[in-house]
Amino acid sequence: MNEEAREARDGAGGVPGPGHEDSTPAAGRGLPSEVPQGRRGPNRDSAQAGRAPEPTESAPGPGAPTESSRPTESTRPTESAAPTQPAKDSTPETPGPPGSSGSRESPQAPYSPEPPEERRLHPVTPLRRAWAPIAILAGWALHDPNSAYRHVSDLATGTLLLALGVLLPAAALYGFLSWWVTHFSVTDTELRIRTGVLFRRTAHIRLDRLQAVDVTQPLLARFLGVAKLKMDVIGTSSKDELAYLSEAEARKLRAELLARAAGFAPEAAAEVGDAPVRQLVRVAPRMLAVSLLLTATTWLSLTGALVVPGFLWFATHNLWTVLAAGLPLLGAAGATSAGRFVREYDWTLGESPDGLRLDHGLLDRVHETVPPGRVQTVRIVEPWLWRRLDWVRVELDVAGSENGVLLPVADHATAREVIGRVLPGVEVPEEFVRPPGRAAWCVPGWWRGYGLAVTDRVFAARHGLFHRTVALVPHAKVQSVRLEQGPWQRRQGVADVHVDTGADKTVTARLRDATEAATLLREQADRSRTGRRTAQPDRWMTGPRPEQGGASSA
Repeated sequence: MNEEAREARDGAGGVPGPGHEDSTPAAGRGLPSEVPQGRRGPNRDSAQAGRAPEPTESAPGPGAPTESSRPTESTRPTESAAPTQPAKDSTPETPGPPGSSGSRESPQAPYSPEPPEERRLHPVTPLRRAWAPIAILAGWALHDPNSAYRHVSDLATGTLLLALGVLLPAAALYGFLSWWVTHFSVTDTELRIRTGVLFRRTAHIRLDRLQAVDVTQPLLARFLGVAKLKMDVIGTSSKDELAYLSEAEARKLRAELLARAAGFAPEAAAEVGDAPVRQLVRVAPRMLAVSLLLTATTWLSLTGALVVPGFLWFATHNLWTVLAAGLPLLGAAGATSAGRFVREYDWTLGESPDGLRLDHGLLDRVHETVPPGRVQTVRIVEPWLWRRLDWVRVELDVAGSENGVLLPVADHATAREVIGRVLPGVEVPEEFVRPPGRAAWCVPGWWRGYGLAVTDRVFAARHGLFHRTVALVPHAKVQSVRLEQGPWQRRQGVADVHVDTGADKTVTARLRDATEAATLLREQADRSRTGRRTAQPDRWMTGPRPEQGGASSA
């Protein structure tokens, strides 16, 4: 601005007209030399920044200083209400009501949830592995006490002191530290298990991937009042476990995990408690024992355990050879009969909102869960000696789970009712279509045991002439369909149709007519796609979804 214009402005009273630019240098007012345009802030911002407030660009009152009294150094002109915020802050300012400071409020900090509470296992946990060497030493001492006393007497005093004063305290300290550094916590989406003395390991178990949560009590744990918590997770072959917890805490944690997996709000999941159970079937011990006696494998294994050692004795007259062959056979015979009786003793099947509950075991008590909607295959096994009693065994294939038995023995009516609970709306087919007669050239005699039945809901295949098995696969659980035909089958005009499930199992319709098999292949693929589209999502619990913070089931 030249001298004539400045004099004309000063002569007019020093009041700039509308839109007139203020020539007061920014440097003279303590402002940064580079000030963004288009932002206007109140002068009290200058006071907040530690600078004296400027006079506003309104008409001066009596005795007010005029524009001519300001410095006139040449610099970049700015508007009269120049901003005093730093140039890097480009967020527009929200004007406040009259009389307010007018300063922009800082944004509220994002909500940060509190870290989950970490919990420890039961104090008896370090002893879960200590009993094994103690049991071995005790068994050795009881088996040959004279030899044990002689070996202990031969040990030097220094060796005994080293064992008692160094090794035992070191082992006890390591067990204590392993328990002390092991923690677990439950968040909104996962279960975290942190452990490791030297090498730290943290396991993150997603709750939406839980397949089953089981409570197991070995014999010694039952006396101590503790239990294991085992978790089946989709995509893993082994179970993650928490061992040991008090029995009450294990059941409470199991209920909390199931509630969170079902969709309960985190603050309500801990208060849900264990779901109520309605008992459906209880297998009597007498019925279980009779069923084992009428199983052919029991007698075959027992016969082998008696005949083979006797034959070896007459052939070799060597006691060690007889023992080396006879002991494994006796162990196998015991596992197929006495072992099954111990595992399946007092088998109880109940129904709860989170699935079917299985409680069983004579020495080790096991509490398992069959989650709804995740059963891939149901098999009805009917041994030959059970047919006159109308008994069957019901087995399961569950993806990612080791639960393989639903009912160790039951009559046909009870089995059908339970299958209706596992696969809602599914009925076991009564009639099965046999393969064509020319299939006898492929498997003479045994071809009569094969059959096929396809309904609106399941693919059912039967096999076995004496030991008969019927496999039921819901259409929605079929992962792939394959047709296989060997050279001899091609000559006879038959083929096999294989149905693969999500549990890495295969159900086969054997020796079907080749034309029928090709048609079945296409139709089963269509039924599987339709079944997956219309299938309900696999949820832990049924019923209305819980509201946020509510306690209703999902």
